[in-house]
Amino acid sequence: MIEQTIGIRKIRMLYLQLLYRCNHTCRHCFHGERLKAPDAFTAEQACNLMRLMQQQHDTEAVTLLGGEPFLYKDLGHVVRYAKHTLGLAVDICTNGYRIGPRLRDIAPCVDLLRVSLEGIGNTNDLIRRAGSYTAGLETLTLARDLGVRTGATLTVNRYNIGEVVDLAHILQAHGVGQLKLHQLRPVGNAAHYPEMLVTDLAAYSTLCEQIRTADLGIEVIVDDDLSEDAAPACATPSNRHEIDRIESDPRGALTMSCKAVGKDSHAFWYDKEADRIVHRPAANNEVTLGIPDVVYRHA
Repeated sequence: MIEQTIGIRKIRMLYLQLLYRCNHTCRHCFHGERLKAPDAFTAEQACNLMRLMQQQHDTEAVTLLGGEPFLYKDLGHVVRYAKHTLGLAVDICTNGYRIGPRLRDIAPCVDLLRVSLEGIGNTNDLIRRAGSYTAGLETLTLARDLGVRTGATLTVNRYNIGEVVDLAHILQAHGVGQLKLHQLRPVGNAAHYPEMLVTDLAAYSTLCEQIRTADLGIEVIVDDDLSEDAAPACATPSNRHEIDRIESDPRGALTMSCKAVGKDSHAFWYDKEADRIVHRPAANNEVTLGIPDVVYRHA
């Protein structure tokens, strides 16, 4: 349906939000009130969507996330199906909070474990949850010891923008290979904390310069919106036949651009019962509005 409607044939990665439920209520979380929603994929539905994406769009990889994916009771089944049956690369994005036993169980099937951290020590814990900074570092150490490649993600905001380089050094010392930086978007919980937004865009240029001159061994990937240049509000229609990602929320709503996540601007949905992708045209969906992709680059 996606190819028939907008011509996109190849979608490299599926971001699969297995459930909304989480053991954190992070101030920047784009899910907002939906963290309380019961929506979730069954294991069969999750496996069906991964298979469908591989068959129809040559999808090569899946990133499992939530909510908190390690709260999902059938995580092991989904991970093993993705790896052993479909041969997909498997990434997991997690808050890393007390996941040791479950991580040990699925470690051989995980290609990359990303732990979300929002600064150092109390800065992180203020945004995420008390004790989550220590727990996150412990998880990264465990993953390294289990032979799982590790990364970290950070959503840049006014509280943590001055700690990014120091955190990168700490992560590097823990054997973490990559730090990915996102722009804070004022949706979900972040809409209730406007003081977190970086209002002086020159601070982004300062951050990027600090990263460039820090002589880091860790790879740093940056959301291209972390710049002084205003992000485009829309994109001109293109004849693309390939995109890097598509994200499914626990309801089955599919989003192609990170800039549309959390805005209910879905053009396509995965119909769980019928096991097919459907097009639901609307005036405010991301295709009609021309919401541009997020571009990532090396810092």
